Amino acid sequence: MRPRRKKIDHKKVNEFLAKVKGEQETRGDGYRERALALFPHVCGRCGREFEGQAMRDLTVHHIDHNHHHNPPDGSNWELLCVHCHDDEHQNPEDRALKDARPAGGGATLAHNPFASLKSPDSDSSEKNE
Repeated sequence: MRPRRKKIDHKKVNEFLAKVKGEQETRGDGYRERALALFPHVCGRCGREFEGQAMRDLTVHHIDHNHHHNPPDGSNWELLCVHCHDDEHQNPEDRALKDARPAGGGATLAHNPFASLKSPDSDSSEKNE
């Protein structure tokens, strides 16, 4: 016989979720507002300036990637535009490849996966010898 499941107290669940959501919103607004007050409204990577409606595209990046580490002096924050922030959180291997790309936009692959394949012309010349 199966053990009986405990009934879910939906009221408690909803109260808990409301509390967590409230704490998250309070924490998010707090450090964003402080960062915007401390730093000039310029992306720390691309240098784009933000004002007015465009301020919504300026994000607070946690340098050590710990969103709970919010010192009052802002030493763990930098302001980044959404594009640079996405780039910062990109897969490290993809980022390394992107950073290693030559400035001229030339080929970046050192390995040729088809090097061991012979062209049809080279096969026929080997057969004739």
